[in-house]
Amino acid sequence: MTLDIINARVPSYEGLQNIHINDHGIIEAIAESGAEAKGHAFAVGDAARTRSRSGGQRPIAPKLETLPNPAILDVAGDWVSLGGVDLQINGGLGLAFTDVDFHHIPLLQDICQFLWHQGVDQFLPTLVTTSIEKIQRSLSVFAEFIPSQPYQTPSARILGVHLEGPFLNPQKRGAHPLEYLLPLTIENVKEVLADYGDLVNLITIAPELDSIGEVIPYLRSRNIIVSLGHSQATAEQAQSAFERGASMVTHAFNAMPGLHHRKPGLLGAALVTPGVQCGLIADGQHVCSTMIQLLLRAGNYQQGIFLVSDALAPIGLPDGVYPWDTRQIEVKDGTARLPDGTLSGTTLPLLVGVENLVQWGICSVENGIALATVSPRQAIGLPTLNIGQPAQLLRWHLDEETSKLSWQRL
Repeated sequence: MTLDIINARVPSYEGLQNIHINDHGIIEAIAESGAEAKGHAFAVGDAARTRSRSGGQRPIAPKLETLPNPAILDVAGDWVSLGGVDLQINGGLGLAFTDVDFHHIPLLQDICQFLWHQGVDQFLPTLVTTSIEKIQRSLSVFAEFIPSQPYQTPSARILGVHLEGPFLNPQKRGAHPLEYLLPLTIENVKEVLADYGDLVNLITIAPELDSIGEVIPYLRSRNIIVSLGHSQATAEQAQSAFERGASMVTHAFNAMPGLHHRKPGLLGAALVTPGVQCGLIADGQHVCSTMIQLLLRAGNYQQGIFLVSDALAPIGLPDGVYPWDTRQIEVKDGTARLPDGTLSGTTLPLLVGVENLVQWGICSVENGIALATVSPRQAIGLPTLNIGQPAQLLRWHLDEETSKLSWQRL
């Protein structure tokens, strides 16, 4: 059965939109809502075009009157978007991705289904710093699992892997174990990647560790996106890294020097460099709401910022004490800390960050949704909501009285 979703707000589109989904579950047309629709959910003919916020026009299917009579869902001004994309998530349902072995494949399937029900369409399992042997074992498991992911099952899909380490600055390692950090050289990078370079989409490095400046061009030649993080880089060192091909910053503000009016550092350089996008954890613990507001304004919201969960293995489990490599972490109210109090991550899903930003009053509904569904896709070159895509859609509703934003899968 075909479906028309009518009177929907869609991030980056002006006004209310109608979305036509064909009987294969593919978005076939998007057009502005209008009273002239002549009994159909869409205006028809050559005038059936919709305007994006960038000012350009997006063509849609030219003769919508030829589409079959659809079922109609009136969302009455609610927002409709694709699901979220999480570019930094460290595990789920008690399994850390650095501990993955082949007998965990059924649990990986469960994690993908869990994340789907948390509103996530796609994600990059993130491997934090550990031994080369464990990194390569995890990569070998994902190399087998990713091609076997079923398309029909409601399940978040793994896009590839994010390596967060081991090429990090020891002074900004955070919860990453010191004994496994490595010097940033091409030789060490090749040893870590081994035969799995095509599986790694994204790597976080501290650029100041590469005195020669050869690693980033090498990684880009392997089509690996380079993000700067866990770093003491100066603004000059960061700018040099961006010129060599780095294009992202890992969890802005965390594990890097703060903004200073005479020493802008890595983050300051990122915010004034076109094309660089910064990940942000919006759980209320990693970055306070005032600094989030400053970051969003400086980064022009979804143009330069995207949300990540940075969720740890206990996501999906209740608060408590859990193993974490050879150590333990305590999870309380969704925040994970080491015994010495070091902040190690969160167990809150990605879309909680959207809800938080809107609840705190520092972000519009449109911008908040885009930060989790549009900008992470743009950061790694995925298409955003448009014609020809599978209609894996979320419906968002804002309670005007409480400013509480909620969502459901359509």
